[in-house]
Amino acid sequence: MAELSIIQVNDTHGYIKSHPELFWEGREIVYETLGGYQHIAGLVDKIRKERPALLLDCGDTIHGTYHAVKSRGAAMIPLLNEMGFEGMTAHWEFAYGPERFIELSKKLNYPVLAINCYREGTERLVFQPYEILDVGELQVGIIGIASNIVDKVMPPHFSEGLEFTLGLEELPGWIDILRNEERVDLTVVISHLGFPQEVQLASDVEGIDVLLSAHTHNRLERPHIVGDTIIIQSGCHGSFIGRLDLEVDDGVRGFSHELMKVRGPSDPDVEEMVLRITETDSDHLETVVGSTRTHLNRYTILESTMDNLLLKAVMDTGDFDLAFSNGWRYGAPVPPGDIRIEDLWNIIPVNPPLSRVRLTGREIWDMMEENIELVFSRNPYNQMGGYLKRCLGLEMYFKIENPPGARIQKIFVNGRPLDPSGTYSAVYVTSQGVPSRYGEDHEETDLRAIDVLEEYIARNSPVDAGLEGRITPV
Repeated sequence: MAELSIIQVNDTHGYIKSHPELFWEGREIVYETLGGYQHIAGLVDKIRKERPALLLDCGDTIHGTYHAVKSRGAAMIPLLNEMGFEGMTAHWEFAYGPERFIELSKKLNYPVLAINCYREGTERLVFQPYEILDVGELQVGIIGIASNIVDKVMPPHFSEGLEFTLGLEELPGWIDILRNEERVDLTVVISHLGFPQEVQLASDVEGIDVLLSAHTHNRLERPHIVGDTIIIQSGCHGSFIGRLDLEVDDGVRGFSHELMKVRGPSDPDVEEMVLRITETDSDHLETVVGSTRTHLNRYTILESTMDNLLLKAVMDTGDFDLAFSNGWRYGAPVPPGDIRIEDLWNIIPVNPPLSRVRLTGREIWDMMEENIELVFSRNPYNQMGGYLKRCLGLEMYFKIENPPGARIQKIFVNGRPLDPSGTYSAVYVTSQGVPSRYGEDHEETDLRAIDVLEEYIARNSPVDAGLEGRITPV
């Protein structure tokens, strides 16, 4: 019987150092300081001393914080190489543009894997589909599936010159190659489709021994089993890693799993690298701009306190009926107390310009119906959200269980029923807030989100951004 540990890291979103992480204890919110690559490395070193191990990254890694974005991902590369990863796949990595990500990927000392990312209009893969590694007594085949939404709901520059499939049609063929031609002992899929999609994928495709899931930020305390496939996912922001210990003899004969909080020990070499990266602009980033009475986070699906603060600041820049932003998941929580410049970069690291648009009532209704379907589709493969679109000035009542296009029961704008033929002024951030196919007179302003947040917080501290129940399932 051969032993192997698979160590999963997913959705770190550029969080290089330790940070507050949120937990619920009943109705109470509590925080622990978790994360930091020095502590991930310390845990990985400990596991590797115990048994043969694979360290795999499911993506959303080199974008999401000040140091990652300001360097266009470059600050992360030496750190990731020091960690000893064996492979990764991708999603927000494409935010710098495909060619920049391809350039960065060539500097990694391990491969980016994706069976579903093609040069546009061709069948030519951009990244290698799989790799085979000898780990202890075992030969392990690793297949990568990148996020399939990059060219569908993300800003257009993410996918310029590329196209993405779900990977469903391609996966059986690659599994067949690994199992029947390469004769591997174990088949592992690292994916960034999202937990509902990956559960469906494991049901639809035979031959996956282990599926490392990502994108939806699930903290899976125990594996989800679909047939013979073991699925794990390990939170976000580097606050957790997943440890899956396997016993393998002509297939998996036994396993145990632990969702590990990342809080030590520390690897001294990686700690030195983390300090060297994060000392850049540290005085500026530690500047306190104000304070919050509210727990700021994005850990709620219909409405979030972090986005309530963002939209209040955005709405305060003019006379608008509505404000919209995307239902992002990233952004480590900010506890009540001081808000620093670095927190603002964590809230909206893309720092987009604010844009204006005029929308009819019918367009608002249709846009929200489309968004509900992207988040709650009965077919997991059609789920392409983050969370529900964030709105200010809008109250909506909807039935999740209804079919697409028939979920919304009622919409109010600033307390008045939505007029389908009326016109409403809106301010938004990024094309995910209001896609270009909705509305007229889209106009990008000179205002940037982080500047607007900083000014609003300074004027209104301590800020309040509690949940208001504007989006209500009925």
